[in-house]
Amino acid sequence: MTEQEIRAVVEQVLRQMRQTDHPPESRQQEAPSEALPDIAAIDLRRQYLVEHPHDQAAFMAMKERTPARIGVGRAGARYRTETMLRFQSDHAAAQDAVFSNVSDEFLAKMHWPVYQTTCDSREDFLTRPDKGRTFDGETLGRIKASVPAGTQVVLYVADGLSSSAVQANAENILPVIKEGLDAAGVRVSEPFFVRFGRVATEDQIGEATGADVVCVLLGERPGLVTAESMSAYIAYKPTVGMAESRRTVLANIHRGGTPAVEAGAHIVDLIQLILEKKKSGTELPV
Repeated sequence: MTEQEIRAVVEQVLRQMRQTDHPPESRQQEAPSEALPDIAAIDLRRQYLVEHPHDQAAFMAMKERTPARIGVGRAGARYRTETMLRFQSDHAAAQDAVFSNVSDEFLAKMHWPVYQTTCDSREDFLTRPDKGRTFDGETLGRIKASVPAGTQVVLYVADGLSSSAVQANAENILPVIKEGLDAAGVRVSEPFFVRFGRVATEDQIGEATGADVVCVLLGERPGLVTAESMSAYIAYKPTVGMAESRRTVLANIHRGGTPAVEAGAHIVDLIQLILEKKKSGTELPV
């Protein structure tokens, strides 16, 4: 039998089983089923599944300080069904963040100019890191033309490895940075968006625009704790091929880490310090 014939037989058997278990008259009398709870909405820091605990209070105190999956109990030698489902849910969220693009609706809402690296697609971006660090000449020229002469700080967003991080944080963090720098008298560019962008895109942008500081807000590789983590990579006069140690990084920007608004205020302070000291990364005095 072919695969299609086997599939047809299986579907027919399943239909017969459903009709046998739930005849039409009984199905009409059944009450509508309640919606299942959203497994992803559970706060892991407040969930405790161990039966007959020796000291639940001590365990809950530990869970308040970490999103690690402790105190999840077990069913024999295995995880409980609820724990396994949450693990699968978090893994699926991480995959979605990596393989999906920032939505066109969100980009339109933010009114960002959009520029693309030399990657042709998301798959190209994931398999060719080198292409995610560079722009073609025409695109780089448009970026340069969009930044006014005398700009001190170029500020932009890149999707990186998490589209979810951009959509969860950018709307809250950008106004804080922009308004904070404006209030400090720092000349900052209007934000723009780089599709299929990696950290080192700021090196080409720095060389092309001649800005003193370049700051990219980038979606980080997601894990099982969150798929919405963003980082800020800030560099003083970045150049292509420079050492990674020249970047100042603020990581773990998400609702379970450093909230976007708080991170934005800290980034303003960092940029002002970098402009004052004319250094970034490990060269920046602490």
